[in-house]
Amino acid sequence: MEVKLTENEILIAKKCIQLSKEYGAEKVRVTLSKSLMELFGMLDGELDKVTHALDRSLSIVLFVDGKSGSFSTNRLLEDDLEEFISRAVTTVRMLAKDECRDLPDPSREVKNAVEGNELGLYDMEYKTLLPEKRLQMAKSSSIWSRKEAMEKGFRIISEEGEYSDSVFDAVTMDSNGLYARHCETSFEIGYEVTVEDPEGNRISAYWWDASPTLKGILAPLSECSETAVKRAAAQINPSRHEGGLMNLVLDSECASKVVAPLLNALGGYSIQQKNSFLTGKKDIKVFGDNVTLFDRPHEKGKTGSRLYDSEGVATEDMPIIENGVVKNYFINTYMSGKLQMEPTIEDCSRPVLSSVGNCKEAEDLLKKVGNGIYVTGFNGGNSNAATGDFSYGIEGFVFKNGKIVHPVREMLMTGNFIDLWNNLIATADDARSCMSKIIPTLAFSNVYFAG
Repeated sequence: MEVKLTENEILIAKKCIQLSKEYGAEKVRVTLSKSLMELFGMLDGELDKVTHALDRSLSIVLFVDGKSGSFSTNRLLEDDLEEFISRAVTTVRMLAKDECRDLPDPSREVKNAVEGNELGLYDMEYKTLLPEKRLQMAKSSSIWSRKEAMEKGFRIISEEGEYSDSVFDAVTMDSNGLYARHCETSFEIGYEVTVEDPEGNRISAYWWDASPTLKGILAPLSECSETAVKRAAAQINPSRHEGGLMNLVLDSECASKVVAPLLNALGGYSIQQKNSFLTGKKDIKVFGDNVTLFDRPHEKGKTGSRLYDSEGVATEDMPIIENGVVKNYFINTYMSGKLQMEPTIEDCSRPVLSSVGNCKEAEDLLKKVGNGIYVTGFNGGNSNAATGDFSYGIEGFVFKNGKIVHPVREMLMTGNFIDLWNNLIATADDARSCMSKIIPTLAFSNVYFAG
């Protein structure tokens, strides 16, 4: 089924700019998006649910008399839109003035996002998928009733899985002449498995995979559920471990947990609200020489790639942190006015952490580090955006002499993000391509764990 925006829908979006100006808006930005998601859910090896979700939405940002407001609707009939825009302009006139709100300078807006698939994120195979094929893929990804589990001393209690695919198409236009289009497909599988050990203890684990292309998740489909089972079984018979300062190896599946707070702290809103531990740190060396984080938004066919942000500003490869020095903040047009800082882009598209050392897999890092805690997941916790302090519940394994000894649970990992990243030892080269943050398995020294 073809779900891309039609020429008529795009013409309607263009008409919104004209109508907005007729009703008194000096400037306007319109974003029209359309998406379709098909999902087949499995429960214990049987089809449990089918979801078909089609969505279409038009959002509009109006700039009227030094004031601004954002509105959205899913009704695209011309008469409805005319009334919608008329009321929206009237509403904006009631607001307080804020001269910092404006469209981006046209020279900063993207020029090469015309067709929508310039980055190769739309898989033509999507149009060939029929319900029978989707159901077949959902069933073939399930492993319910595998006898190997019993032979290994545990049994599978339940298995919940989903296969889904989606297509997303959006066009952004403004009264300065911007026309930008982004289209992508996504194919995803995910499984949660609960196992029971001989003593009746139950442990759950989850695994997933996703790709902009269908072939990206077909190697083979059953690997996802099998990995979930292995991750659950590995947690059987956890032991307590004494606390203290130890080495940390943080699995690539959850490593973004210690990267996202850095990116949030570099955001204009956090800085303007004085809720960032990296305020005033631009062009200052905050981390060790081995910490380099780049935004790589133009990698063709890669999850997270995009040619422009929500304002229509062109993205580009740029350093975020380079050899420990903070190089850029994420400053949109509004925050640029508020902070009196040069604008960049609204946020990071596809952060990529540079590798440190010569380790390929997590196992190589364990050998390099020797002893410590290998964290494979988090169980709650929080961090302080203003100070960078954190406290997270973790699950994972004790390792000694480079080998996993036993699983651990009910431990806390505490510290400060600046201290943590200054203690980076090495990384693997195993970042998961299905994620928008390309972060490999990480190794840190001197991390405090409470047993």
